[in-house]
Amino acid sequence: MQTQPEIDFQGLKATPAIEAAIGERVAEFEDRWGRITACRVTIKAASQHHRTSGLYEIHIHLSLPDGREVNVARTPTADERHADVTFALNRVRRVQGQVKDHEAAAIGKVVWIDPAGEFGFLESSDGQEIYFNRNSVLDGGFIRLREGSRVTYTEEMGEKGAQASTVRLFGKHSLKI
Repeated sequence: MQTQPEIDFQGLKATPAIEAAIGERVAEFEDRWGRITACRVTIKAASQHHRTSGLYEIHIHLSLPDGREVNVARTPTADERHADVTFALNRVRRVQGQVKDHEAAAIGKVVWIDPAGEFGFLESSDGQEIYFNRNSVLDGGFIRLREGSRVTYTEEMGEKGAQASTVRLFGKHSLKI
């Protein structure tokens, strides 16, 4: 793993046994999903006034190098065995994680803008020209685009071929005006 897990204990004290159990779960997740670039674990002891008092709620958020995020959560059931934090952590391994695939935004360069200001073309890193329209540019940024502007975008297939959606000015020029 690239970085150590960030562990947030809420309503309970950290112990070496709990930290070791977390390390084992994270290692299992890394075997399952590949290299983990960031990991945040939250273990929350239920409040005494909550109907599941004494049970532990566990959330694990993993970031993977390809942009995917994995969220694994274990919310206590009426099963009193969840009053043992080690048991609750062990149950996390059996829970199916929810994986969110984030399409990595590509970086391109504006090569032409329609004089009427309705559409333009980007050049991708492999030299392909990709159509985009005014509505594809986020944050009202179309008016700030110039030929040569670097942008991030998501490519999708349109009726007439490749087109860019979610176009955003890249770098320091992406700040809202």
